[in-house]
Amino acid sequence: MESIGELLLTRDGFEKLENELMHLKNIKREKIAEQLKEALSYGDIVDNTEYEDAKNNQAFVEGRIITIEKLLYNARLLEKDNNNGHYVVLGSTVKLKCLDTNKISVYSIVSTVESDPFENKISDESPVGKAILGAAVGDQVKVKAPAGIFNYEIEDIQ
Repeated sequence: MESIGELLLTRDGFEKLENELMHLKNIKREKIAEQLKEALSYGDIVDNTEYEDAKNNQAFVEGRIITIEKLLYNARLLEKDNNNGHYVVLGSTVKLKCLDTNKISVYSIVSTVESDPFENKISDESPVGKAILGAAVGDQVKVKAPAGIFNYEIEDIQ
């Protein structure tokens, strides 16, 4: 299998990828096979949009399966260390106070593969992630983001 380089994943991120892979292999493949069978029952595949759609879905799912398999093959599970919340590392959950707005935010620092802003999981390669890695409680950091420069103070690390 082609190597993409080592990828650090949290246990949650690893399990999420494993679950997606199982879903794609066991459920999505079966549904697509049914769609293809039904589309072929309409006769000629030329100008058969149902068949084209099913083939496109099949190509997407197979591509995603390959991608996930490569990610999992190259993954190294991030184990908890003896950091005890002393400084921000991949896998930390951090409470930040924006010194410009006094707004409090809580983020989990994860790899780019696991990032999901809707779940407050930000990448260690994002502007905020890069700025706070290695910082300790009470540290103030400047974050250069597309929307401007923001000043944060780290209030808590879990």
